[in-house]
Amino acid sequence: MYSEDRTIDNNKPRLFSRLRDSLSRTRQSLSGGLSGLFGAGKKIDQQTLDELEELLILADVGVETSMKIMQRLNSIIRRDRITDAEALYPALEEVILEIMQPVEVPLEIPETTKPFVILVIGINGAGKTTSIGKITAQLVQQGKSVLLAAGDTFRAAASEQLKIWGERNQVHVIAQQPGADAAAVVHDALESAISRSSDIVIIDTAGRQHTSVGLMQELEKIYRITSKKITGAPHEVLLVLDAGIGQNAIHQLQGFNESVNVSGLCLTKLDGTAKGGVIIAIAERTKLPIRYIGIGEGIDDLRQFNAGDFVRALFNRDTL
Repeated sequence: MYSEDRTIDNNKPRLFSRLRDSLSRTRQSLSGGLSGLFGAGKKIDQQTLDELEELLILADVGVETSMKIMQRLNSIIRRDRITDAEALYPALEEVILEIMQPVEVPLEIPETTKPFVILVIGINGAGKTTSIGKITAQLVQQGKSVLLAAGDTFRAAASEQLKIWGERNQVHVIAQQPGADAAAVVHDALESAISRSSDIVIIDTAGRQHTSVGLMQELEKIYRITSKKITGAPHEVLLVLDAGIGQNAIHQLQGFNESVNVSGLCLTKLDGTAKGGVIIAIAERTKLPIRYIGIGEGIDDLRQFNAGDFVRALFNRDTL
């Protein structure tokens, strides 16, 4: 049996410090330019505001969202009669927090829904299987019984990777040979979960581009089989997005949402990108709940999204 320490770090100051460190590249692309723009003694003028909007766009906040942020910022400038550029810093934090707070919606699993089915989707390399393993660790620590379904039958190593996570978390994994019918694997997993009275089933799926018609049809088939087998399932369709791809993440989300109803998001690899500003664009444009963010390789580096912590870390503040 795998002997890795599965203890999850719940020390809040230490967790916040790691979050702040993980956002360093995104923070540099955004607030690194703000320090010069909002220098002491500088007055607000149109050039300052234009440069601020450009900084937001370059940080992958996107043109549309950046324009909306500037509109809101201008209203705060008028409301509070702000004239010093330095005062724009807390005002910008306020605007971004307003955008992020509504999408801070943790995944809730009702005690009355058994098994609660989570369908995990996304493109190749986004971090689906690893995220499943880390989410499973959190659920097991909460005392939940979890069953994993190895629905990625295309990638030869996918089932083995999921089995390793199953062993680490001491949970059962339903899998078949590579090339098997993914929908059949899911059907078997749901049958097993019902017979075992499992609390939660998490379904891994093959990575696919939202433009791949055949693979998207397969995903729709998995969705239909799940719905037929268990009333109301899947109860959560969790889309895993690599934050490092910037604005392309929004296009992926829109494409997947046309085939299956995405109900929650997991943003991974925030620690390795300067494009983390896309999370602001996703929040503003889609309003979809951000369930988790990934900020590192550790088992506790996938965590529930907290809007206040995210904004504080983005602006390198200990308090808002």
